Amino acid sequence: MKAHKGLILGILAIAQFMVVLDASIVNVALPAILKGLNFSPDNLQWVVTAYTLAFGGFLLFGGRAADLFGRRRTFLIGLIGFTISSMIVGASQNEVMMIVARALQGLAAAFMSPAALSIILTEFREGADRNRALGVWSAVAAGGAAAGLLFGGVLTQYLGWRWDFFVNVPIGVLLTVLALRFVPEHGSEADHNDLDLPGAVLVTGGLMALVYGITKAPGWGWTSGQSLLWLGGAAALLWLFIRNEASSKHPLMPLSIFKIRNLSGANLTQLPITAAMFSMFFFISLYVQNILGYSPVKTGVSFLPVTIIIGITATVTSRFIAKLGYKPFMVLAPLFISLGLFMLSHISVGGSYLTGVLPGIAILAFGVGMSFVAISIAATSGVPQNESGLASGLLNTAQQIGGALGLAILSGVAASKSKDVILAAGQHAGDRLVIAQATVAGFHSALLVGTGFALAASVISFIVIRQQKTQSSGAEPTGQELSSTA
Repeated sequence: MKAHKGLILGILAIAQFMVVLDASIVNVALPAILKGLNFSPDNLQWVVTAYTLAFGGFLLFGGRAADLFGRRRTFLIGLIGFTISSMIVGASQNEVMMIVARALQGLAAAFMSPAALSIILTEFREGADRNRALGVWSAVAAGGAAAGLLFGGVLTQYLGWRWDFFVNVPIGVLLTVLALRFVPEHGSEADHNDLDLPGAVLVTGGLMALVYGITKAPGWGWTSGQSLLWLGGAAALLWLFIRNEASSKHPLMPLSIFKIRNLSGANLTQLPITAAMFSMFFFISLYVQNILGYSPVKTGVSFLPVTIIIGITATVTSRFIAKLGYKPFMVLAPLFISLGLFMLSHISVGGSYLTGVLPGIAILAFGVGMSFVAISIAATSGVPQNESGLASGLLNTAQQIGGALGLAILSGVAASKSKDVILAAGQHAGDRLVIAQATVAGFHSALLVGTGFALAASVISFIVIRQQKTQSSGAEPTGQELSSTA
């Protein structure tokens, strides 16, 4: 890998790290934000949801914009917007200012993230070089969530919650300067610049309605009128989007891209993988803080092995994929994830981190590091260069939808089980020990369902993914080789 390409990869990976970090770093800071801005407890969730909605809703729009208007230009617009909105979030004086700025952060990230990945796809040719680059990218994408808990704990405890966001400003300024200097122009390769605004409005509205409905359904009830209204509305908008794409002269998302079988299979696999991974971060973070009594900093440190193991595994896996192909890893990796979740489903009220948590998260991290790099390569192999931004947006969208859907379902499972345990306790329902036992019982049930998600991902990969011919030289695949993925 040439030195200047390594620098380009570093710039893009750090930018993606900021995006992933800001989705998780805020979780540790929520209690401090609640107190510092006199937030209404009912509105506090919007600090997280506003970012997730905007990010997940605009990803396809941002990815296609990179294809049509230039990758570096789209990346820089997103990066500058992310930097400015981070400064506004950190300087927020009330909850409205905070929520609006977090939505702007998510919007900027939706342009920055797929544009960055599409630049990697055009700078690194299919084969060993791209595999190594995507190994780094995958390590950042999968490990950033765990790192966010660590950095969030340190910054919140020692500098204050505002620095969870202020820290993006100097990094964003530096990356902007470096990107202008070292990242190639990457002008549009399309023969038109028609953005398909009806399609953009439909898919953005549909995805935002879907993420919002999934996020709120556990509280409303999955069969309540509000849940059915939002989820039904999302389904209707996405159906209209597909109809529009089938008839549009210049569609936002050419449906022909799904003829690349391994791209479709990789995105289907990503959904349950992300759902399972998010469940681990959410429930184990609550367990070590509320049951084991860890401080925010100690909680962050407890997840440090996850980041390290994912980074090492993703880097090593990318080398083996060049020889063995990505299908074996896509089938095998979810089995490690399911084993890790199954082990974590045995945590107890009187347990310890070293024996009850560390073994499970270590095995899970090994599977996640292997899985993310294999999925990233599968989801972007054989994609025409003028649709690389779209492929990047699809992969990011699968991650966001999978995470939101998984967390909503598993939170509902945990809450239902905890409620059953408390009801069964009768007159002792208010005892602290009973409440702790009910909470942990809810975690058990949710983690077991997450185990099932991971097993489903392995089955999907086994059935749908086709083994590709390996590219030991790093050369572009031939037309015959690409046809094997269709």
